[in-house]
Amino acid sequence: MIAGTRPRTATASPLPRSWRLQCGQASPRRSPGCGSSASRRRPVGEESVLSTCSSAACSTRWAAFRLALVITFPKVSTVSQVTAMVAVCDELERAYGLETGRLGFEIQVETPQLIIGPQGGISVAEAIHAGAGRVTALHYGTYDYSASLQISAEYQASDHPAADFAKQVMQVAAAGTRVHLSDGSTNILPLGSPESVRSAWRLHAGLVRRALARGFYQGWDMHPHQLPTRYIATFEFYRAGLPRAAARLANYMSKTESEILDEPATARALARYLYRGLVCGAVSETELSRSAGLTGSQLAALGRPRSDTEGVALGSS
Repeated sequence: MIAGTRPRTATASPLPRSWRLQCGQASPRRSPGCGSSASRRRPVGEESVLSTCSSAACSTRWAAFRLALVITFPKVSTVSQVTAMVAVCDELERAYGLETGRLGFEIQVETPQLIIGPQGGISVAEAIHAGAGRVTALHYGTYDYSASLQISAEYQASDHPAADFAKQVMQVAAAGTRVHLSDGSTNILPLGSPESVRSAWRLHAGLVRRALARGFYQGWDMHPHQLPTRYIATFEFYRAGLPRAAARLANYMSKTESEILDEPATARALARYLYRGLVCGAVSETELSRSAGLTGSQLAALGRPRSDTEGVALGSS
């Protein structure tokens, strides 16, 4: 599988290639807030890596591996499973001398039972809090979730109404928690005849653009040939909206009257949008400085409020 990550320049890894292929460092690791993709493989257990080497050089590499570790928890259907996963992480940290809370995990939302529980509660919200701060992301699983609802294979897709409902519940549950969201994949691959490739690319680009517009800034892909359209759709999303978003934020910061009366929460959203465009490489800092009069660090500060209703001003925490 290919998980969403931000485009970045490849750098030399401190891990041997044999480790990188196992623990996900052969390609850039997924990073929050952008919505494009790069390949990764599922990480191996820490014990397997520890057993490969005991030299001082490997100690440094082992430290780098721990920082790179990403755990994905699939097929979660009950809150009690999340509680059990927390206990496993606690035990692993004690066994391998990791700092408390070092291990986090991403939950794959692939069953309807994790959206609404048997008592009518929102299980995915309960799961986040049962994770005791270890849940880092929620990933929508397009096909397992759709199949669980008896949706015919022909109509299983990340833009199906059932998928939208599940993702909206996930979005509300994760709001204000620092838990990231990831959209599901499409199994329509850009392979075969030129016409089939173009059709699959159009579909994929549209799904990526749709997810970005709905606040899902990451997504899963199934094939490397889907990467071009994820990059293109992501960059287009930020570049197309740059002039208007920059002008609105500049007017707000300078208290200039305009046809749009933005509030503090909207100004925060504008700053986050522009900052995400910068982080993923779609927009340069020079462009932002020229169009919005703000640097990347200023945008980052504006986008991280104590609350979405407080005033927006440079220098506020």
